[in-house]
Amino acid sequence: MNFRRSRCSVWFLCSFPLFNSFLTPLITLLKRIKVMEKETLAAAPSQSSPSLDAPPEDAWIHVSQNLSPQWRSFIDSSQPTIHIPISRVNQVDAARLDVEMSGMLKEQLVKVFSLMKPGFLFQYEPELDAFLEFLIWRFSIWVDKPTPGNALMNLRYRDERATSMRGKEVRTGLEGPGLTISQKIWYCLATVGGQYIWARLQSFSAFRRWGDSEQRSLARHAWILIQRVEGFYRAASLGNLLLFFYTGRYRNIIERVLRARLVYGSPHMNRAVSFEYMNRQLVWNEFSEMLLLLLPLLNSSSIKKFLLPFSKDKSSGTTADDTACPICQADPTIPYLALPCQHRYCYYCLRTRCAAAPSFRCSRCNEPVNAMQRHDGKAPKS
Repeated sequence: MNFRRSRCSVWFLCSFPLFNSFLTPLITLLKRIKVMEKETLAAAPSQSSPSLDAPPEDAWIHVSQNLSPQWRSFIDSSQPTIHIPISRVNQVDAARLDVEMSGMLKEQLVKVFSLMKPGFLFQYEPELDAFLEFLIWRFSIWVDKPTPGNALMNLRYRDERATSMRGKEVRTGLEGPGLTISQKIWYCLATVGGQYIWARLQSFSAFRRWGDSEQRSLARHAWILIQRVEGFYRAASLGNLLLFFYTGRYRNIIERVLRARLVYGSPHMNRAVSFEYMNRQLVWNEFSEMLLLLLPLLNSSSIKKFLLPFSKDKSSGTTADDTACPICQADPTIPYLALPCQHRYCYYCLRTRCAAAPSFRCSRCNEPVNAMQRHDGKAPKS
């Protein structure tokens, strides 16, 4: 019997919060209905007719219509907001893809002016970059569409300053209005105009040599101010990057200032770029960079001469035409012999090779050349 009582008490303690969550809104609604009835009776004119004692048949309909907005607001306020984390990798990849897209457009545009004077576009490179960035902004963000990188990563911009949507409209936590017109204009001025002005200011100050100590004090102070502003911006970018890694919001300072957050455009859409393709691309890029670093350090002729003694067809070098110079493959005009192997060379070919490389080896037998001698039998020359 005591065991049954303990089970009942445990069941009552566990189910009490559940009953309380259902009964509290109902009790609040009944209290509000009673208050509304009192207010209605107090506002009605006092008459002695017995019809005032009984409310009309449709009174409950009017009361429910008056209280339904309050009930909905009460339910919405008690509903928690759905928070969905946005992948940091997707956001970084989207920024990288936008840079690659701008580079591809720039490459195609440069090919149009390939027949013009060399270096013609070099002096207008900041204007060209600003024009391409403006085109991407005009046909993506301005018309409420994602940039190419954001579209591939299933991302879009959302205005975080707007009131968070609640109630039935909250289904995935990704709902929310896009950027306002003012946010779009400020985004264009900061990304396109700001980068262009900063690039032009740096090139102009470097061309005018504002950093030289011999210049007047005003230019020197302007150069110091530019360097300090750049340092402050880099430090702020580093701090914003650390915050981005911690919270997953706002990749750069411009997005943080404008409160333009990247969220998923569709909750059921996967990444458009697979990790397998990205891994292959990264491996190939690293391999190509390694080859570009090592190939200039290798000398093909030295490798060929090093492997010549180990080759199987050593007799091919002896059966070759000894009358031709092994360097220029022509008949020697002034024939000289390489000592001690006695192979014929042109004087200028052999002399230049010996002067360029003191440890020059014969191109036919790979023997070191210690001296050279005229073919008519004169004394050898070092």
